[in-house]
Amino acid sequence: MSNRQKIDAMLQTIEAEFRVTKGFTGRSSLQPEVMEAMRLVARQEFVPPILTAMAYENSPLPIGKGQTISQPFIVALMTDLLCPERGDVILEVGAGSGYQAAILSRLVRQVYTLEIIPTLAARAAEVLQRLGYENVEVRQGDGYNGWPEHAPFDGIIVTAAASHVPLPLQKQLKPGGRLILPLGLPYSFQELVVLEKDQKGMFSTRNVLPVSFVPLTRAEIDTDLKQN
Repeated sequence: MSNRQKIDAMLQTIEAEFRVTKGFTGRSSLQPEVMEAMRLVARQEFVPPILTAMAYENSPLPIGKGQTISQPFIVALMTDLLCPERGDVILEVGAGSGYQAAILSRLVRQVYTLEIIPTLAARAAEVLQRLGYENVEVRQGDGYNGWPEHAPFDGIIVTAAASHVPLPLQKQLKPGGRLILPLGLPYSFQELVVLEKDQKGMFSTRNVLPVSFVPLTRAEIDTDLKQN
């Protein structure tokens, strides 16, 4: 099967999952712009070479350091829930492989993405630069604190599970913006949540779907940072 056929099969699977999960998400289909971004970004570039043959399967895959590249359906869903617009500036917490940032880059003006693990941050930056994603900036750092120099953001995506919504991220979200993140305990029950900030700075929250993400890592407990 060619890569094009694998991508088409992945997209069909994503569409099927949207129909199955409509009762949770309220969405029976993916926005056409998000579907096109999923079609155009070569997922095999963001997985370890040994897993290239599995790149377009609808499942998370390990990328090293105990981290994963998210399931394509979840990437599509989180992107869709963000409701990105062409002129938006988006913050991603948890760059990982760089795949989610690449998807977002095709939909918005600028993506800033944070990764706490130095080797993953360097690898994501290299891959994104090599593939020509010029509107993505990667920084190694603790995503809990966001990226205040570039705030406020039109939208924020967190790709690791937190026990609560980080206050710095709430403050760095523009009025009218959305923050998408999994909330819950590590390797236990988690819920994908959408927070919307109104023009007065007040938040409304909606639970979307049970999910399973790796935990949000903080600098003070990250072994890679302690060794550097």
